[in-house]
Amino acid sequence: MLTDAKIKAAKPKAKPYKLSDSGQLYLFVTSAGGRLWRMNYAYKPAGAVKAKQKTLSLGAYPAMTLSDARAARDSAKAILASGGDPSVERKLDAQRAIESSEATFERLAREWHGKQKSRWSKVHAADILRSFERDVFPEIGAVPIADLRAQRLLRLLSDIEDRGAIETAHRLRSRISSVFVYAIAAGYAESDPAASLGKALKPKPLATKQPAITDLDELKAMLAKAEAERCRAGTKLALRLLALTAVRPSELRKAHWSEFEGLGGSDPIWRIPAERMKGTDERKARSDGDHIVPLTKEAVAVIEAARQLSGELELVFPSDRHPHKPMSENTLRALLIRAGYFQRHVPHGFRAAFSTIMNERAQEANRPGDRQIIDLMLAHVPTNEVEASYNRAAFMKRRREIAEEWAELIADDLVPAAEHLGKPMRFPSNQSR
Repeated sequence: MLTDAKIKAAKPKAKPYKLSDSGQLYLFVTSAGGRLWRMNYAYKPAGAVKAKQKTLSLGAYPAMTLSDARAARDSAKAILASGGDPSVERKLDAQRAIESSEATFERLAREWHGKQKSRWSKVHAADILRSFERDVFPEIGAVPIADLRAQRLLRLLSDIEDRGAIETAHRLRSRISSVFVYAIAAGYAESDPAASLGKALKPKPLATKQPAITDLDELKAMLAKAEAERCRAGTKLALRLLALTAVRPSELRKAHWSEFEGLGGSDPIWRIPAERMKGTDERKARSDGDHIVPLTKEAVAVIEAARQLSGELELVFPSDRHPHKPMSENTLRALLIRAGYFQRHVPHGFRAAFSTIMNERAQEANRPGDRQIIDLMLAHVPTNEVEASYNRAAFMKRRREIAEEWAELIADDLVPAAEHLGKPMRFPSNQSR
């Protein structure tokens, strides 16, 4: 049996020699003075007739102490007892350590993003990656994902909170958690430390009104500027129809051709089914719950132009990638951002613009009854049973008059809708926007 005193006293000789300990463990002393721990063992592979004599290198003294060497020997014997080869397991452990060190959060996040981005719009995919590159990768991107703990992630998210970006912190927590779910499935992590951090963050602020331009001249200028952008004709037509009808963006995106009635007549309408409207399940199930939108000649012109693009499909404004799915909820927002209206106007903002401008005109013209009709046109969710039972098709004559007045106000300077068809979708590479 070896002792530390014997090991320290071992001097180099002309030829290497061994100092035995126990259980096939020994110290190999080189002629240059190196002292290396080794272990001889016999291993019989499955199906082999005879066992092979092998030597396992454990480490060098004094970096590996005598007690460490004995522990490594015992571990190797345990592997042998279970039918494994300690040399092979040692190599696999080394490889796993290398892979673990290379499996950084940034690498796994980019892999996750690459696999998921086909599910998102290009704008949303770019936003997700940009948020990681701005707020996450500089702090933890180089850290092996298996080494990240909840405390480290909480510090990262708390720093984002401290700059006032509370919603961003919550959004990033969710995205980081998704990366960990992917890493667990890929074998690089065993748990998701971000999963329960939402409760440790500051509560999200109460929702505020969505930004909207409610000045008529500015609204008209915004529409003209957005339609001057280079993009798909369907996107421009969708934005104009949203502005003309003041429906909710989700109602527009999911519009079906079968919902339009009487387009060639004097009283065309868009009948939005009750189940697609905002409200409770009870309201959605009402037989008289369809929302009737009177269509002006300007709106009909937009619809007929869109028919040339998607008339053979079910959806009026389908996704570019998947014609059977509706346009992405981010498409119209992205167009407004490109036009320079980030945080100044969003697609939902046309409802606020319509309500503000038309109510002001009603007040100036001493038409107090228009307020109720404007609310009816916006399909505001009823607040009591009397409103819930109200006939959704009531006051159609006045509703159509208000719709026509609104269309003349916002669309009189816009180019005909059909002119957007066949226009280039992008600027030439040598032309600035």
